[in-house]
Amino acid sequence: MTTVSAYAAPSAKAPLERTTIPRRPVGESDVLIDIKFAGICHSDIHQARDGWGEGIFPMVPGHEIAGIVTEVGPGVTKFAVGDRVGVGCMVDSCRECDNCKAGLEQYCAKGNVGTYNALDKNGEPTYGGYSTHIVVDENYTVGIPEGLALDEAAPLLCAGITTYSPLKHWNAGPGKKVAVLGMGGLGHMGVKIAHALGAEVTVLSQSLRKQEDGLKLGADHYYATSDPKTFEELAGTFDIILSTVSAPLDFGAFLSLLKTDGALVNVGAPEEPISLNLFSVIAGRKSLSGSGIGGIQETQEMLDFCAEHGLGAEIELIEASQINEAYERVLASDVRYRFVIDTATI
Repeated sequence: MTTVSAYAAPSAKAPLERTTIPRRPVGESDVLIDIKFAGICHSDIHQARDGWGEGIFPMVPGHEIAGIVTEVGPGVTKFAVGDRVGVGCMVDSCRECDNCKAGLEQYCAKGNVGTYNALDKNGEPTYGGYSTHIVVDENYTVGIPEGLALDEAAPLLCAGITTYSPLKHWNAGPGKKVAVLGMGGLGHMGVKIAHALGAEVTVLSQSLRKQEDGLKLGADHYYATSDPKTFEELAGTFDIILSTVSAPLDFGAFLSLLKTDGALVNVGAPEEPISLNLFSVIAGRKSLSGSGIGGIQETQEMLDFCAEHGLGAEIELIEASQINEAYERVLASDVRYRFVIDTATI
């Protein structure tokens, strides 16, 4: 067991502060990663503030991790010391259920082990990427291609895969009209990836404030959802709407923008329950769906795809001392588009 520096929330809703945490010894199939960069995801804030239920404290958030391998266990075959690697939202799963065997570890029937705010198979709490080092099983670690800068790659481990996985599953590509709802940390990657897949991309955002950015990142069209005319003009337009918004929406209004057999896919997770008139989906055989992250193999596929197309996240690099300020700015939608912590400052 070693002790490393980290930033943790000591209790729910408390400001994060510098501390030390234990890391397990490097086991047979483990890699020790010197974390270089860690992205700040909105879900870090939800969990550190008990928005999604009771958390495990002290909590070290962070599941967008990019770093360098500094030690490998004797049984490791995928990675070597010096390799550039990433860790996303999970660090283990049962490995035995149908989903795990199908490469869908994110939907493990017994529940995957979260990178933080979870208990590992030994009942010990997991601590995330707001720290200097982490020990992870090689089977839940991915390689970061040379074509991606580590700081811009870190957010891909959540924001990238969370948008790539549903876009691939619902067949976004040439001839498909895709709307990305929300132009934030997830949404901006959704725009980049949908464009690179060959779809016609529209951004649906509350205002036109980020229109120039959206078009620059690959959107073909940009509409304000605060304008009622948007819903008249775009009725029955889209094959896929990818909602990255973590606030309650008028789902009936957005379902009206889908073509017959279209899907409104949620990757943003509001803390409050929603209500829905089922005629919104019955009329037009539409789907209201959800999607989590991807499996390990798909996450590697996403990183390779992003490297091939030059798709890093748009980031603002911060020091660890700015984490609490960054949380408030995320809540105020004052970031373009992902805060990334330089972990050398922890």
